[in-house]
Amino acid sequence: MSEDDYTPDTNPEEADGQDYADSPEPSTFDARPDLPEPPHPITWNLLSATDLEAELLELNRWVDWLRHTYGLPASVIPPMWHRHPELLWELSALHLSWLAAYDPEQNAAAPLGWHRDFADARTRLREWVATSGTRLDRDRPTRQTSWPGERPAPPVEETTIVNRDQDFVDFIIDEVAKRQAAEDRFYAGADPETGEVQ
Repeated sequence: MSEDDYTPDTNPEEADGQDYADSPEPSTFDARPDLPEPPHPITWNLLSATDLEAELLELNRWVDWLRHTYGLPASVIPPMWHRHPELLWELSALHLSWLAAYDPEQNAAAPLGWHRDFADARTRLREWVATSGTRLDRDRPTRQTSWPGERPAPPVEETTIVNRDQDFVDFIIDEVAKRQAAEDRFYAGADPETGEVQ
C-alpha cells in the first residue's frame, strides 16, 4: 500500500466519547469565532445606510490617529477630508492597506511595505488637497470641469470651518439619510412576496 492510498480513520466514536454518526446536524464548528473578518475593500457607493455610518466612523477614528501619530499637516489631511470623495477614497485605501500590513498573520516586512505605500499616498493626498482647494480653516466643494455639451458646473464658494467635529456629525447624518431614502425607494418597488424589484 502506497502513501497515496492512506485513508484516515473514519470511526465516528470521537475522543470525547460521544458518537456523532447519527447526528442530523451538519458540523458548524468555527475554530476561531473570536477573530474578526479579514480587511476588505470598501465600495462607498454600495454600502447600506447602516454600514455607511459604521465605516465612516471607523475611518474617521483611524484618520485622526494617523494625523496625530505622524504629525500630518492640513496640506496632507485637511479637517474636511470627509466632504471630498477623492480624499475619502484615498484614505480608505490607505486604511485598508494599514489593516492588512499590521494583521498578526502578516509577515514581518509588511509594515515596512505599508510605509513605502504611505509615502506615495502622502504625495497623492497633497495633490488631491491642492486640487480640491480645502484648507485648515476654509473649505469649498471640489471644482468640477464641465465637458462640452454639459451644463456648466455650479459656482463654488468657500465656507469657514467653525467646528470640524460638528460638521462631521452633520455630514454623517445627511449622508445616512440620503442613503436610507435611496434604499427605501428601491425596496418600495419590490414584490413583498418574492422580494424581486418590479
